[in-house]
Parts: sequence; structure tokens; C-alpha cells
Amino acid sequence: MEERYLNPHTDFGFKRLFGSEFNKELLISFLNAMFLGKQDVKDVTYLNSEQLGDRSDARRAIFDVYCENQKGEKFIVEMQNVYQEFFKDRTIFYSTFPIREQAQRGRNWDFKLEAVYTIGLLNFNFAEGLDEAKHWHHEVKLMEVDTKKIFYDKLTYFYVEIPKFNKTEDELVTMYDKWMYVLKNLSVLMNRPAALQERVFTRLFEQAEISKFNPQELMQYEDSVNAYRDIVNAINTAKKDSFAEGRAEGRAEGRAEGRAEGRAEGITEGIEQRNIEIAKKMIERGMSLNDISDMTGLSIEVVEQLK
Repeated sequence: MEERYLNPHTDFGFKRLFGSEFNKELLISFLNAMFLGKQDVKDVTYLNSEQLGDRSDARRAIFDVYCENQKGEKFIVEMQNVYQEFFKDRTIFYSTFPIREQAQRGRNWDFKLEAVYTIGLLNFNFAEGLDEAKHWHHEVKLMEVDTKKIFYDKLTYFYVEIPKFNKTEDELVTMYDKWMYVLKNLSVLMNRPAALQERVFTRLFEQAEISKFNPQELMQYEDSVNAYRDIVNAINTAKKDSFAEGRAEGRAEGRAEGRAEGRAEGITEGIEQRNIEIAKKMIERGMSLNDISDMTGLSIEVVEQLK
């Protein structure tokens, strides 16, 4: 069965829905839903998603979506499909760019900063530090350890684990529920669910319908889907191969830890090797180094060496 609606986990799909001025009401609705009444985003201005370092040789950062609201507060919104060993570090690194760009030249700047929010929409379970958490929404701030009170409220990280969201259509209550249902299930829906009757979802389903794409959009989307499927297949293959290797080692050694170590090493090596193979295919298709780096998790330096 052919898909009727785009996959929001693809680079093209996510940026079409949330990264364009034409559809910014979708982003505004999602942000307000995610903040559960703590924010009232009335408008957003899209900012340059490519951030440069202070030096010519400094590491760059490319955000999926980067914007500010009517109060000047900054929002980084990222769809992440592949777990990376230092993903937590990456989100912290990303947040430094909107902090530094607020610095004003001259002696009169008093260091006052507007709030920065980094939002990671994760298409995997985020085990690092959250493996015991059963909920899918995580809000992280700087805290004073002894008092357990928030020390600084202008720097916030949201980690949203899409696979953990398991509500059915009949169980959708809040707008956040409804947005999560869309993010997880949009590409497998054949019709607009009855529970999603708000006007913003009328807009969403119109923009997500693949049959309405022009030829150029369709080609870009197909390339993005192929890249996404390559990544998913790489992960699944690595898991299967590493599991088999882990079982073999475990039987040979007769120890449970041998099985666990073999599985972990196999997953890491398998995903790394498969990501390299995927990157080579992307290079052949003429995709940009930045897109290849973001979608495979490989550094730009590694991708350049594959050319």
C-alpha cells in the first residue's frame, strides 16, 4: 500500500511541516502544545539554521529548525532518527550558538540573555540517563543539587521519545497527545483521524499529502525517504548481526557478559560501517555534506574523506 502522507521523520518531511514560513502555524501549535501552557508563542521568526563558529576552522552546527518567538527567545528543534554515543553532548553544544550570538559588542552590555530552548524529537529510546523513565517527555534544566530547585530557568532541554508514546486515537486528550500521535503515525495513516479536528490539523494533512507535491518536491521527498530507510535498515541489520554474534560468543565462553559485550560491540561497529555505506550512496546522489553528516551521524570530516 502506497503512503498517502509524508513521513515526518525524514529530513524533507520534517522541514516541510515545521521549517517553512508557509507552514509556521504548525510549528507554533506544536510548541504551545509541548510547553503545556508554560509558553504562549504567538509568532515565530525563522533564523539561519547554519551556525558558524568563532573561527574559520571551528565546528559548524546545522539545525533542522531554528527560530525565535515574539519575545526574542530562541528555539532549536531537531528530529533525530539515530542514536549517537554523544547525543546529549551534541544538544548541549548546539545550545551554545544561540547563547553566544546574543553577546553585544561594547562595554554597556550587561550579559542579560533571552531564554534558549533545545528540543530533541527522538525516534529512539534515549537510554543515557533516562533509561529508568517510563514517560516520553523529559524537561531538563540547571538545578541546585542540594535544594532540588531550578538554578537557571533560561536554558532548557526537551527530549521527546517518540517510540514510548503509545496512546491510541481514542485516548488522545490534549493537543500534545494529538501532535505526538501525528509525529508517530502520520506516514501510516490513510485518512485524517476523527480525533484531529482542530483547524491546524486541516493545514497539516493538506501539506502532508504526497499526491499534491510538484515533481521537484516529489523527487526531493523520495531521496529523503530512501536515505531514511537506509538508516533504519542499517540499524535493524546491525542489531540482528550483533545479536547473533553475541549469542555465539556467549555460548562459546559460557558467560552472560560475553553475550552482552558481543552484542554491544556488534551494534556499534555494525551501525558505524553501515552509516559509512549509506554516506557513500548519498554522495553518489549529490547530497550535501551537511545533510549527509546530519542524517548518518558521521562528522563532516569523515564524510569528506569518503568522496
